[in-house]
Amino acid sequence: MSDFKTLDDFEFDGKTVLVRADLNVPAKDGVVTDTTRIDRLAPTLTELSQAGAKVVVLSHFGRPKGGPDEKYSLKQVVDAVSKAVGQKVAFADDCVGPVAKDALAKIHAGGIIVMENLRFHPEEEKNDAGFAAQLAELGDIYVNDAFSAAHRAHASTEGLARLLPNAAGRLMEAELKALTLALEKPERPVAAVVGGAKISTKLDLLGNLVRRVNLLALGGGMANTFLYAKGTAVGASLCEKDMAEKAREIMAIAEEAGCEILLPRDAITAKEFKAGAESEVVAIDQVPSDSMILDIGPATVEYITLKLQGCKTVVWNGPLGAFETKPFDAGTNAVAGTVAALTKAGRVLSVAGGGDTVAALAAAGVEDSFTYVSAAGGAFLEWLEGKDLPGVAALKS
Repeated sequence: MSDFKTLDDFEFDGKTVLVRADLNVPAKDGVVTDTTRIDRLAPTLTELSQAGAKVVVLSHFGRPKGGPDEKYSLKQVVDAVSKAVGQKVAFADDCVGPVAKDALAKIHAGGIIVMENLRFHPEEEKNDAGFAAQLAELGDIYVNDAFSAAHRAHASTEGLARLLPNAAGRLMEAELKALTLALEKPERPVAAVVGGAKISTKLDLLGNLVRRVNLLALGGGMANTFLYAKGTAVGASLCEKDMAEKAREIMAIAEEAGCEILLPRDAITAKEFKAGAESEVVAIDQVPSDSMILDIGPATVEYITLKLQGCKTVVWNGPLGAFETKPFDAGTNAVAGTVAALTKAGRVLSVAGGGDTVAALAAAGVEDSFTYVSAAGGAFLEWLEGKDLPGVAALKS
């Protein structure tokens, strides 16, 4: 992942720079409700602006059905972008053609303009060469700062990158460096902590990880499937019994690769899943038939914590229990706290991301204590699966 140019490799004064961003942010009634992605994008936009470039921001927003739709207009994110970069940001009612060119012509050096939703043109998701060429007409240099969209081979993420001199933005650069250090060129031993509800959604991920890490700690509903595959009764717990053979295959691959899989030794169980439900700690082979496993137990926390002490790198994806509902957040919080403490002490490099992971670490109060927490969902997961990401591959060419 290290074979790409960055902002340090170009002079931007007097240039028009097309920045592929991810402004697909939560919004309600036309107001952005979570600015995390925008805040992370701001350093790249600000740096380009201060270097004297005209900055053209390209992004998708939601899933419009093949044409303009006010509900999915990027106009509603402009105020949030303006606030993040500390200057008034312009807006164009289209991302290609005369409307886009006319709006861009009014921008001075150092100015920033957000173009309308790329997906108002069906050609974007088809990676249409003609549409990519229309986008390329707007600028001199292409910068991709949207790792979270890099797993899509779309015109603005893949096609456009091949038509102009290209570079990774600061957010993309940080992401790629963190991921390279985590799995491609890691300090060993490497541990992966993986949770979540279902093994079926993470087969490729698990199959790749057991070949690349030294230790795999499993929690959440997926751990129940592995326990069941080993002959342990899991009561009324979430369990994909039809995936037992797949779980056994992954365990066989792990054994052959020298990867140790850590499964729960005890569990927090309850007869009903609700906040404050009456719960008890039981050994993993003593789960009552009418109870559900809703979190890893204290012995498991201690077991994982002890194993992590000897690791140099930790990759995390998914919660270890039903963290949204107390008291079933305790296991995730405790193990996350351990990784955070080891990171702060300089003993491990820790990288986390995907799905509920960011929310779980934020709820545990340790999101800022990991080395890097990715806001990318699908792209982070596909990277964990060992897949090439089209938007990243295009930056290397």
